[in-house]
Amino acid sequence: MITLHHLNRSRSHRILWLLEELEQPYTVIPYQRDAQTNLAPPELKLVHPLGKSPMIELDGALLTESAAIVEVLCARFAPQMIPERDTSAYLRHLELMHFAEGSAMIPILLNLYVARLGDAGKPLHPRISSELDSHFSYMNDLVRSSKHFVQDSLSAADIMLSFPAQIAMREERGADFPALAEFVEMIQSRPAYQRATQIEQSKQT
Repeated sequence: MITLHHLNRSRSHRILWLLEELEQPYTVIPYQRDAQTNLAPPELKLVHPLGKSPMIELDGALLTESAAIVEVLCARFAPQMIPERDTSAYLRHLELMHFAEGSAMIPILLNLYVARLGDAGKPLHPRISSELDSHFSYMNDLVRSSKHFVQDSLSAADIMLSFPAQIAMREERGADFPALAEFVEMIQSRPAYQRATQIEQSKQT
């Protein structure tokens, strides 16, 4: 049995979606963001010192970090979602798994936090906007004609890149990055994704 420690409105949604795709038994322990601060609740720190989500419990071990969780779950339950090693596709898979939580998230998070500074953050906006454009454009160019990354079927990289791609759409950048828009439309139309969204909504207080 897999246990997911799930925070609403977070990158944990990717793991919830993946678990629905895997069709493996799992349980969800939900956590709600603070209505005023939007921060994760202190109860998460009782599970892990960083107090962040997602986290899963698997075989008695606690695993954090989205890319590690996705890699472990796919390797065990859906190896077809990871390209064979010693192939160019695997190298691209490895790069994008790290890109999704590394390079791609830096300007996204900077944009989020600097926006809260008001006028004090204005000098940083041009550089952040430039970096967002650069990273979204890079992702847009990587989308295959099948509307996937790396493979022509759902892969671990698709799961990881779903979050930054959806951020681009929330920023109303679909016209600028049409391949990314098609990717997001594709994943959101998947029954497992829709089930995950319904599950999250059902667990919100």
